Amino acid sequence: MAEITAAAVKALREKTGLPMMDCKKALEQAGGDEETAIRHLREQGKKWGETKAGRETAFGRFATHARLDEPVGTMVELLCESAPVAGNEEFVALAQDLADALALTTAVSTGDALLALPSPRRAPMTLREQFDELNNRIREVFRVGRIVRVDGRCGSYVHHNGSVGVLLQVEGGTAEAVKDVCMHIAFAKPKAIGPADLDPQLIQQEREIQTERARNEGKPENIIPKMIEGRMKTFYAENCLLEQPFVKDAAKTVGQVAQEAGMKIVRFVHWEIGKG
Repeated sequence: MAEITAAAVKALREKTGLPMMDCKKALEQAGGDEETAIRHLREQGKKWGETKAGRETAFGRFATHARLDEPVGTMVELLCESAPVAGNEEFVALAQDLADALALTTAVSTGDALLALPSPRRAPMTLREQFDELNNRIREVFRVGRIVRVDGRCGSYVHHNGSVGVLLQVEGGTAEAVKDVCMHIAFAKPKAIGPADLDPQLIQQEREIQTERARNEGKPENIIPKMIEGRMKTFYAENCLLEQPFVKDAAKTVGQVAQEAGMKIVRFVHWEIGKG
């Protein structure tokens, strides 16, 4: 058996981030060959992951790729088991690599397909290899959750801890206005851009609730339809982005802010970790 030196173990430890004893055992099994040892450690990590696959991944973060000078925007959800890992520098970088890679192709619609792509920062390594390497070091279950790619000019917002993400497609507008509306969406959580975009069943349900409420209040049947229209305006202001009072200036609606900025809001995606 080849002699396994302390220097060789240390070098493998620095490359993989794994415990010294694991690195020594891998080198022993590989006859001292570092690349074989690395492959062995990856395989061991995969086996570990398979036994722990049922663990809950209730934490994680969003990463976005969205620049107004590019005709594409993406958002990716990367899940893990704990808040500290969600804030880990390498975990954050992996999430960003996933979002950046998604922006480079139109042929991907699932997390597994995304992981098969080359890593933007570490090619020729694939994202799957990068994912497995980090997973093997941290020893928590990781999952790629929701992914979205939008063809069009986009801005984005990700909350400081990564738990909330917004992707906003626009036509026209300024960088400041796009950023402000993204932050508004994260705070106000609209369900749709305007009334026409709301689920018709949701609108009908609200009309029925308000009609029943008015009858319980003893209102005459002939004035109830007019009352309902007034109350539906309040409903739309709560649920429709363009109708909502703007968080930075409640005297204006988001629609007015967008109009003043010469901006048309085309689409938005608002996700929260653990919801949806």
